[in-house]
Amino acid sequence: MKKLNYLFVGILLGLMLIGPAGAQDASSAQPVEEPLPRGVLSGASVPEVTEAQQGKSADEIAKELANPNNSLASLTFKNQFRWYTGDLPNADDQSNYTFLFQPVFPFSLTPPSDTSKATFFLRPAFPILVKQPVFDLQKFDFDDVTALGDIGFDVGYGVTEASGFLWAFGMVGTLPTATDSDVAGKQLRLGPETLIAKFEKWGIWGFFPSHQWDVTGWGDGGYYSNSQLQLFLVSLPGGGWSIGTKPILNYDWKAEDWTVPLNLSISKTLMIGKMPLKLALDMNYYVEQPDPFGPDWMVGFEITPVVPNIFDSMIRGL
Repeated sequence: MKKLNYLFVGILLGLMLIGPAGAQDASSAQPVEEPLPRGVLSGASVPEVTEAQQGKSADEIAKELANPNNSLASLTFKNQFRWYTGDLPNADDQSNYTFLFQPVFPFSLTPPSDTSKATFFLRPAFPILVKQPVFDLQKFDFDDVTALGDIGFDVGYGVTEASGFLWAFGMVGTLPTATDSDVAGKQLRLGPETLIAKFEKWGIWGFFPSHQWDVTGWGDGGYYSNSQLQLFLVSLPGGGWSIGTKPILNYDWKAEDWTVPLNLSISKTLMIGKMPLKLALDMNYYVEQPDPFGPDWMVGFEITPVVPNIFDSMIRGL
């Protein structure tokens, strides 16, 4: 396992050096998370089409959404069902549901070259945990907790080159917003993230490493150091479809524990009137998790409408 740790750290540090240095192309992750579109605010039944969407097919929108650096505004509603395993009593009987809301309203920026596109993005993720299992040492059994969880976010700058090469760098963080202390990190956590990806004729591949440390907090949470690496290999066969794998590997440096899933992701983008809508199915089987308690399976379903980018329009109108 130590060799795996060293390999992970090498990839993480290497990509963080390459990302900003390769400032000739860039893109999106993670993980991983609104205001109403203009059409709804004005009383219309269907959101109006933005310039970014004007005249584009569902397949073209699907390819844009596959780009982590895309300039499309979207609202993602994720529904995740998890089943757990571990050495703790009754660990194999535990499951939970997580609802995750992630609004994304990127801003187009002046690119570093005439053949590239640049975006600034802020992506919060608001989780609601339903019957989250938490082990009670006094009862020596699990309790179920339903609460708002800690809000995650990332903010950064990304570039997409005409060649199809993408890069991005920024900051990832966690806000201590949980409404139940049993599922609260009780810390502000921050750290770097970077992205390297490439569009090919068949689809897109890439790496998305990030790391978080505790910055400040309260309670008995103590030292926090956690690394993530998302790998993605996605085929875009046409017709608005995408199929591939996007596993997120996680390493807890304090507990020295890996969480490693095998992932299958399938999505379909279609048009509902003039509004693009992405439907996606995610499945994880975890080949590595903490021995005491960790996820065994995850099945997720998400709905992502592409909406008018009201904030970008407001700023450009100033």
